[in-house]
Amino acid sequence: MGRRIRGIRSGRKVSRIGNYAIASSVADPSCISCTTFNILAPIYKRLNHQDQSIRESENKAYWLNRNHLILDWLLDERSSIICLQEFWVGNEELVNIYKKRLGDAGYTIFKLARTNNRGDGLLTAVHKDIFRVINHRELLFNDFGDRVAQLLHVELIAPFSQCRGNSYVRQEILIVNTHLLFPHNSSLCLERLRQVYKILQYVESYQKEYKLNPLPIILCGDWNGSKKGHVYKFLRSQGFVSSYDTAHQYADADAHKWVSHRNHRGNICGVDFIWLLNPNRYRKLLKTSWSEAVFGMFKYQLRRASLTEHDAFAFLKADSDGDYITYTGFCEALRQVFSTQNCIKCC
Repeated sequence: MGRRIRGIRSGRKVSRIGNYAIASSVADPSCISCTTFNILAPIYKRLNHQDQSIRESENKAYWLNRNHLILDWLLDERSSIICLQEFWVGNEELVNIYKKRLGDAGYTIFKLARTNNRGDGLLTAVHKDIFRVINHRELLFNDFGDRVAQLLHVELIAPFSQCRGNSYVRQEILIVNTHLLFPHNSSLCLERLRQVYKILQYVESYQKEYKLNPLPIILCGDWNGSKKGHVYKFLRSQGFVSSYDTAHQYADADAHKWVSHRNHRGNICGVDFIWLLNPNRYRKLLKTSWSEAVFGMFKYQLRRASLTEHDAFAFLKADSDGDYITYTGFCEALRQVFSTQNCIKCC
């Protein structure tokens, strides 16, 4: 039997700092709480719509003030877990400000830069009064999006641990923070799904390496995809639930009922999630979910192209003379399907 987290709560407040709406759990001494927040790195924040080459990073007063406001808000919320994306790891002064203010407030801090010196990355902080950090791992996807993920293995500190009789039962949790690739076009949809697969595969291998019993898993971050997308469906097929939707009793179809930030195209969208896996929950084999997700995405694209069953088969068999599909023909069909259509809604 897996261990349970006592009273994870996911109430949400919404505030505005710059262009982003932020969401987090409401502080409660009997619960552990979590905040995930894409804080928009100054190297990406545009200050002038007419001249988009002008970035906030060129104006210290702007980025310094905005990040102090972000820290003010985070410290006011006092979440047990803080997961930030687009953290400007390339600026030592800003990094030290976060280390100082979060450290003074009792947080243990871990940061991770994206590969190939992209300038931004991730920051994960857990409160020392609530968690003891057992281990910390860094996952580098080494893909063309230079994406990364952080894995923290933590133990709840009494009195948050469950009490049985006169003794406390150790409760451990795995926390993941990540920021997926943005689906600029359909060729990236499969890569985004692969990034999630890498995360789950890594978590699975970590638990096997340390011979761990099934643990609660919290996945936080900017997933750059809505509840209508294949990444969402893939995680749901693995037993994960969106904690915010659970707290507000929203169904999978209620994608229109909340937003979490404004993206670089100016669209407001709900793409930031705090996923929770109960270790007692039934899960499909990871490879099974992966296969279903990939073929589901492929089927979706064929339907978008308004192909009948007969036309779809003809498309897949390409130049094959017989009534069969060759591996080469199938790969070419995949390439065409995932390179010609916009995929923002299906990711």
